[in-house]
Amino acid sequence: MTAHLNSVSQTLARRAIALAHETLEIEAAAILSAKARIGEPFAQAVSKMLATTGRVVVMGMGKSGHVGRKIAATLASTGTPAMFVHPAEASHGDLGMVTATDLVLALSNSGESQEIIAIMPLIRRLGVPLVAMTGNATSSMAQHADIWLDSSVDKEACPLNLAPTASTTVQLALGDSLAVALLDARGFHADDFARSHPGGALGRKLLTHVSDVMRSGNDIPAVLPQTGFSALMREMGSKGLGAAAVVDANNAILGIFTDGDLRRLVESGADLRAKTAAEVMHPNPCTIGVNALAVDAADLMERMRITSVLVVDGNQTLCGVLNSNDLMRAKVI
Repeated sequence: MTAHLNSVSQTLARRAIALAHETLEIEAAAILSAKARIGEPFAQAVSKMLATTGRVVVMGMGKSGHVGRKIAATLASTGTPAMFVHPAEASHGDLGMVTATDLVLALSNSGESQEIIAIMPLIRRLGVPLVAMTGNATSSMAQHADIWLDSSVDKEACPLNLAPTASTTVQLALGDSLAVALLDARGFHADDFARSHPGGALGRKLLTHVSDVMRSGNDIPAVLPQTGFSALMREMGSKGLGAAAVVDANNAILGIFTDGDLRRLVESGADLRAKTAAEVMHPNPCTIGVNALAVDAADLMERMRITSVLVVDGNQTLCGVLNSNDLMRAKVI
C-alpha cells in the first residue's frame, strides 16, 4: 500500500512540475510575442498619459480587474496619479470619480466586457481619452478607443485554454511597461519613490537623516582633554556607547576614546591612573555631518569597522553621536 502511495505521489509530482514548466514557457512566449508588437500605439499611450493633468483611471472586470488594480497601484507609486474604478460600480454612481482631465485605461481580453462598453458613451461625452488594452483588434472596445494596445495571446497556459493565465500575464507586463516608460519620462528617481513609500525599507533608507536617529545633548559621551582617566571611564560607562569624544571648550572634536583603545592600553601594561583624556585619545576620529543620510553613516561604520561615529554640524563641532544599535532600531540596517 505504501509503495503504491509513493508511486502515485511521484506521478503527481512529475505531472505538477511538467505543467509548471509548460505554464512558464507559454507565458514567457506570450510576453515575447507582445514585445514584438509594441510600437507607435504604445508610444502614443505613454504620451497621452504623460500629458494628462488628472489621473489615469484603470478599469477592468474579473481577472482583468485584478490586474487593473495592480497596474493602477504601480502607476501611482511611480509618479503617475492613478486609481482603479470598477466598471460595474461606475454605472451606479462611481463614474462621477472620472473627470474631464483624466484618461481611462480599460482592460479586457475579449474587448467585449459589457460593463465597460455600457459606460463608453459617457466617457466619450466627457471627452476623456480612452486607451483599450484588449486581445481582439476587432472588438468593440478596440474599435472605439483612441488607442488600442494589443494584449492578444495564442493560447492560455490553462490546459483547458479557458482560465485567464497567459492573457493576464501579458496585461500585467504591458502595464508595467507603461509605468516604467512614464517613470523614465517624468525623471522619477529613487528619492521620489521613497517619498511615496515612507513605511518601506527604501523609504527609511532615503528619508532618514542622521539628525533623526542620533543621540544629542546630555546623551553624548564627551569630556575635556584634561579629564582624568577615572572620570573618562565613568563618562563612557554612564552613556553606554563604549566610546567618548574628547572636545575643547568650544566643543570642537579633538579625538575619541573607545573600548578598543582601552583594551590596547591594558595589553600594553601602561599605568592608566595618571593619564588624561588627551593622552589616551585617538586623534582625528571619523565624523559625519548632521544632515547626512543615516544609510551613509551605516556605510561609513561598515567601511571603517567601527560601531559608533561622532556627528558634527556645519561648523565641525560635536552635536551628536550615532551607534549601530541606533540604526538597527530605526530599521536603516
